[in-house]
Order: sequence, then C-alpha cells, then structure tokens
Amino acid sequence: MSLQVDEIKQVLSSEDQEFQQWSREHHQYEDRLAELANKPTLTLDEELEEKQLKKRKLFLKDRMAERIRGYGLSHTA
Repeated sequence: MSLQVDEIKQVLSSEDQEFQQWSREHHQYEDRLAELANKPTLTLDEELEEKQLKKRKLFLKDRMAERIRGYGLSHTA
C-alpha cells in the first residue's frame, strides 16, 4: 500500500458517505460505552446494551478496515 492508513481514512472520511456514517456510528457507540463504563453498577438491560454496542462497534471497525484496505489496494502506485 502506497498510501498511509491515516491518509486513506482522511480521504474516505471526506469522500465516502457510507464510511462517514460508519465512523459516526462507531464514535456514538464509543461515547455510550464510556458512559456505561463510568457507572458504578449496570442494570441487566445496560449490561445487554453494553454487549450489543461492543459487537456493533467491532463490526463497524472491521467494515471500515476492509474499506481502507480495499482503497489502499486500488490506489497503489
């Protein structure tokens, strides 16, 4: 890959609407997980929410990484 990952993220964040949406959702999940982590105890519903958010966040991270790899491979010098 000739482009650096950070450069690719920057390009995709400005040009790829789907990537932008994934990134926004990922950050929303991070924020909510941080809120839950700051609570002294979680209800059963919050524990379930936390597990679901972690899975969704990882799924989005994987999708973004795949898009970054694909972009890097298709834009090699």
